[in-house]
Amino acid sequence: MPIKIQDSLPAQAILESENIFVMTELRAMHQDIRPLNVLILNLMPNKEITETQLLRKLSNSPLQVNVELLQTQSYTPTHVDANHLESFYTTFDKIKDRKFDGMIITGAPLDYVKFEDVAYWEEMCQIFDWAETHVHCTFYLCWACFAALYYYYGLERYDREEKLSGVYKHHILKPTSPLFRGFDDEFWAPHSRAMGIAKEKIEATPELELMAYSDEAGVAIVKTVDSRKFFVGLHAEYDADTLSNEYFRDLNKGMNPKVPVNYFPDDDPSKAPIVNWRSTGQLLYTNWLNYYVYQATPYNVEAIGSEA
Repeated sequence: MPIKIQDSLPAQAILESENIFVMTELRAMHQDIRPLNVLILNLMPNKEITETQLLRKLSNSPLQVNVELLQTQSYTPTHVDANHLESFYTTFDKIKDRKFDGMIITGAPLDYVKFEDVAYWEEMCQIFDWAETHVHCTFYLCWACFAALYYYYGLERYDREEKLSGVYKHHILKPTSPLFRGFDDEFWAPHSRAMGIAKEKIEATPELELMAYSDEAGVAIVKTVDSRKFFVGLHAEYDADTLSNEYFRDLNKGMNPKVPVNYFPDDDPSKAPIVNWRSTGQLLYTNWLNYYVYQATPYNVEAIGSEA
């Protein structure tokens, strides 16, 4: 079964070229089933790349998933096509009275910026509060992961002197969790960030479970005990060239970045990376969608937020 997206969203052509089943709104209108309603708050500057990455991962499911894209209302990004935002994105004021089965909040390029100094922090806090009663299960990704851990539990992040960039090995700490069904005992996934959180802070918070950890990259996946919130510091949705594009972008800016770890063969940026995280990404998003959204959300979407 497909994901359902707006007609003419640019990601549609890319996904269809990869033999991914995409259903437009027009076709979905003729199906009499209850789709999952998933909201993506996209905080990344290049909206289209992030859209495509996440939609690709949500697509490999027997479920029909109705995806809507959300942008910040209090801050308008300057490096995004205004027509794209107007055509495909909504704002919080237009959806705040609705309920959603799942939500993904992406990362943002806000390393070293204090959360309270973020231009749209007040709106983020409003959305965090709203999600408690209007979203069954939320997936906080990268920057949003650390922002949400800070907002909900007061857990302070730490800033790294050098950006963490590369593909790292992870240990699964809860191997019987449905989140890791189909995973190998250890898995590899990219990271790209300059912040982290101490493992001890997660372990000392009764509401939280540490699910996956990397000796090099640190805390990777955390969830709440009630499985309503997932905090994911890695980027299993990344394309093969995402870290490469970031590296050469920073190099061209004169920032002298380090070569991403475990990424280019022989650490040679002239060689094409070999992807060893694609199946991890597919399993992570599919398992989250299946076991923690579809199988747990109320059939009556209006009952979301009132679950015992």
